[in-house]
Order: sequence, then C-alpha cells, then structure tokens
Amino acid sequence: MLLSLNNITFEFGARKILDEASWHIFPNERIGLIGPNGAGKSTLLKILIGEYTVSAGTVNRIKNLSIGYFHQDLQSLETEENILNVAKGAYAKALELEAQIRQLEIELHESEDEKKLHKLADLHHDFEIAGGYEMDHKAAEILEGLGFNTIDLQRPFKEFSGGWRMRVLLGKMILQHPDILLLDEPTNHLDLPSIEWIERYLNGYPGTIIIVSHDRYFLDRMVTKVVEVSQQTLNHYSGNYSFYEQEKEVRAEFQQREYDNQQDFIRQQERFIERFRAKASKATQAQSLVKKLDRLERIEAPISETAKILFRFSLERQPGKILSTLHHVSKSYGDLHILKNASAEVNRGDKIALIGANGKGKSTLLRLIAQTEGCEGEVIGGHNADISFYAQHQIEALHMDHDILEELKLCGSGKTEQELRELMGCFLFRGDDVFKKIKILSGGEKARVALAKCIISKANFLLLDEPTNHLDMSSVKMLVQAINQFEGTVVLVSHDRYFIQETARQIWQIEDGEIKIFNGTYNEWERFKNEKTPVAPPEAAPKVVEVQAEAPKQNTSAFKEKQKEEKKLRSRFTKLEEEIQQLEKSKAELENKLAAPDTYANKVLFQETEQAYQAVITKLSPKQAEYEVLFEELLRFEESE
Repeated sequence: MLLSLNNITFEFGARKILDEASWHIFPNERIGLIGPNGAGKSTLLKILIGEYTVSAGTVNRIKNLSIGYFHQDLQSLETEENILNVAKGAYAKALELEAQIRQLEIELHESEDEKKLHKLADLHHDFEIAGGYEMDHKAAEILEGLGFNTIDLQRPFKEFSGGWRMRVLLGKMILQHPDILLLDEPTNHLDLPSIEWIERYLNGYPGTIIIVSHDRYFLDRMVTKVVEVSQQTLNHYSGNYSFYEQEKEVRAEFQQREYDNQQDFIRQQERFIERFRAKASKATQAQSLVKKLDRLERIEAPISETAKILFRFSLERQPGKILSTLHHVSKSYGDLHILKNASAEVNRGDKIALIGANGKGKSTLLRLIAQTEGCEGEVIGGHNADISFYAQHQIEALHMDHDILEELKLCGSGKTEQELRELMGCFLFRGDDVFKKIKILSGGEKARVALAKCIISKANFLLLDEPTNHLDMSSVKMLVQAINQFEGTVVLVSHDRYFIQETARQIWQIEDGEIKIFNGTYNEWERFKNEKTPVAPPEAAPKVVEVQAEAPKQNTSAFKEKQKEEKKLRSRFTKLEEEIQQLEKSKAELENKLAAPDTYANKVLFQETEQAYQAVITKLSPKQAEYEVLFEELLRFEESE
C-alpha cells in the first residue's frame, strides 16, 4: 500500500467536508475521483499531498513516496525559458549533474587532474542513470504528442496562452514519473487528438494514477476503479465510470428500499406507542419501544445529485429548410490557411459537431456561419434563421450590475421565475445564488450564465463553442437533455466525446482546407475512421488503369449498378433515420407523461399511456436493428470506393 486515509474528518470552518472517510491506495491503480462541484474533490487531493491536515483520523504514507499534482493553478508560472527546458525541469537530478559535468570539464581544460577525471567518469555514469541522455528526446516526444510543433519547442514559455502552458506543465509532470500521479482535469485544454494521445501514453504509465475529470469517455478508457465523494464520505466502486453509473443506480434502489422499509417500521411502532402509551397494561412495552426507536440507526434516503430540465423550449418562428450555406469559402490568417474553396450546408433540424485538432478552424467556422467574421466566397443566412451564439467572448455582453435572475429575464423566454431558478440549479446556481451580481462571479460562473441565456432564448439556430468547459457531469447530462429536446438546429464545437456522441447526428471535420461531412454519430464516425481501408500504394495504380482500359463497358455497367444500389440504401437509411427520430421523440414524450403525477392518479389514463409506450418500444427495436445493418452495408460501400 502506498497511502492510506483511515477514518479521516476534515472541516472548513463550520462546514464538514469529510466525515470518517477511508481510502487505501495501492501501486499501479487507475482511479477516477468523482463527485459534484463543491463536494470536496480538490480538498481531498490536497489532503493526499499533505497540504491540508485532517482534524481526525490518520493519513499514512510509505517512506520516500513521490506524488505529482497537476492542477489548473499551475499556469501562473512565468519564465523566459523555452518550453523544452521547462518540460526538462522534470529531470532535476540530471540537470544538476549536467551543470557539475560542465564545470568539471572547464576545470580539466585548464589543467589535467586524475582525481577529477575519475570524478567526471562517475558523474557521467550518474547522469546516464538519472536519464540525462534521453531527457531531450523524451521531453520533445511528450510535448509533440500534446500538440506542439517541433519548431515550438524553442519558443519561450511566456509566449503561450494559458491552455498551451497547461500542456507544457502536464508534460513535465508526466516526465517526473511520480509513484502517484494526481491529475485534476487534465483534458480541459486538450483537443481530441491530444486527448487520444494522452490516453495511449498513460495506459503504459508505471505508477498509480488518480484522475479528477468531467470527461466520462476519458474516465471510461483510463480507470479501473472509481472513488466518489458524496455526502461527506467516500464510496468505492470497482470498474470504470460506466460501471459506476450502473452500480450506483443499483445501490440507490437498494438504499431506497431499505429506507422505505425502515420508515414503515418506524411509523408502525410510533402508532403502537401513541395508541397504548396511556394503557397501564401496555405502558412498559410502549416505553421500551420508545427507547428502541431512540437507539435505532437511521437509514438516510438516497439523494439524487442529477437535475432534469422541467420546461419545454419554444421557438419564436419556424425557419426555412436551409439555415446557412457556405459557397466556395476560403479563409486564411496570414500563412495559415483554414478553408480553401470549401462548401457546406446547414439544414433545418441538423445537430452538427465540428471536430479536429486545435488550430484547424472549428471556432472560425462557427463565426463564419454566424457571419461575425468575413471571408472569401459566400456565406448565406437562411430564411427566418434566428441565431444564438455561445462562445467565451459572449461573457463580455453580460450586464455586470444585474443579478443572475435579472440577466436571464432579459432573454424574453416567457419562463416563470421558478422555471428560471430550476434551470440555474442545473447550471450549478442553487438557492440564493441566483441573486448574485454578475460582476462578482468567477469567469467560469459567468460562462455558465451566458450559456443558460443562449439555451433559453427563442432562437431556432444555436451555435455553441465549447459549452461544457465549466460544467460538472450532471450539468453536462442536463445540457444533453436540453439539446435533444430542442427542436431547432445546433452546430457545436466540443472536446467532450460523450457530449458529442449524445447530441450530434452529423460530424464535420476540417481537413486540408475542406469540410468533410459524415452522417452519423461520433461513435459511428470513430468506427468508420478506424476501419476504413487504407489507400492502395502508388505502384498498384498502373495495373488498375490497365484493367479499366481492357474492359471499360463491363466496369462502367458494374459501377452504375453499384451506384444505383448505394442510392437505394441511402434513401432507405435516411427514411429509417427519420422514423427512428420520430419514435424516439414519442418515446420521450410518453416517458415524461408516465412520470407525471396526474397520469398515476388516473388509472385509465395510466394504462392507455403505458400501452402506447409499449407499442412505441415494439416498433422502435426492429427499426434500430435494421438501422445498424444498413449502416454496416453503407460502410462497406465507402470502404470499397
């Protein structure tokens, strides 16, 4: 065991964060540390590194335990050094030995000394053991994996923005190879290719990793154990995040049954006491029951930490079929070419995700669609297309002297104050938080207010640039629910793969100046990308030309037949997709109806609704199965081209 927390209690003033919580950490574990914002995850990490002292219980660490702690406050570092040298700071011992070697070489150049020669040989040996001969290579490998170009490695650290600085410091932390690596939101400033790279790298990391993250895909792929901070204690689950979700639901159901059974028992005993307390023959027994109830260890009712949106979204007006057309668009920043003669179309009802590495132009494309930035070519807005654009710069448009509730009322959504307060609860503003002035909010809190304003506006076309950056997992699920309920059109940029998978039905990737469009979910796109047949090597090309020249009629006929079959498949696929969307919409409406108290109160209405729900499920299942089969067939057509 590397480190153990034994029945620890920790308080901030009068507020108790942890109460008799325990945790044993072993070598080579992969642990996800999760919980709602404010539950105490960051506090717990600071207890692990010894920055905070517990008020009760014990914290035990093995001798010479090394812990690396990566967190967002690190970016305050200022230095003139280039980023390669900053990352190489992980090799402190090797750098110290390197300085000694240089000094000794200078002395030996001035006068030879046998003792110094022996010492120099020893220093070179120690330098090798400390990783000195590989530190340049390893540091460069890590930084380039995290998205830096080779030419960037010699640029000063201070020239980079906060997000890129965090990448450098993450690389340095990994290079230190501590026994326990604590990573607090490591994917916050990484694009999708960098997240995938860090996943592959950390899978081979020779130590224990503890990760705090709101990226459930990252947790699913990285951890084999989950520790949840909840209700002042630590709950342990063996498995990844998906297993945790399933197991937590099972535990909550069991706890609810236990709670309900105990409440029934208590009510029964209290009725007996109330009824027989005054009777002499039963008074002793009644008094005994009073003492028994006083000693009873009460079971707590499970607390739901997830929120649901309780209101429907209303559109001001219905737009035309096409909301935005990009026609032969080119966009450059100096020598950086984002788009070259690219064309695309956003249609009514589309849910589109723009994906790819940072710097490829995802946010630029959003601004072009919003027509807040110029370009070569044409960007044509659609009829009645009412755009609501969420990006970090939208924070500047907030009225600083308003409180949160006043700011939301400006949207003209027509929602009641109670509905707005419920919405802000989903965005982590609870109780009297809604009366806080905008000017005293943190950057992340202001971003959540701006996002809420965007979501509840009566716009029919949402453009969302990294909307999940300041949300916890339950709020991300709430936002997914909101977008899926939204009947308008959405184009979004996000590095949260769960969010993309649950909301987008079309993937746009900017590559080589083109917009490459894939009709399907993120998981389908990822599978297509991984399974796509590689391009034939150049030497095979002449043979293909020869075959085509010998039998052009036969090949042309076969090609036309193939095109005809593919067109037929695509037509059926599109129709099936629309049918499934309609059935899923009906399913969601019936689920909401089944959950309504009015439905339960009316036996006939409940039975009718239940029958309708089962009928939808019966229709939906075979269509989903057919959809998967058609998708596989279309994939084979793509691969054979």
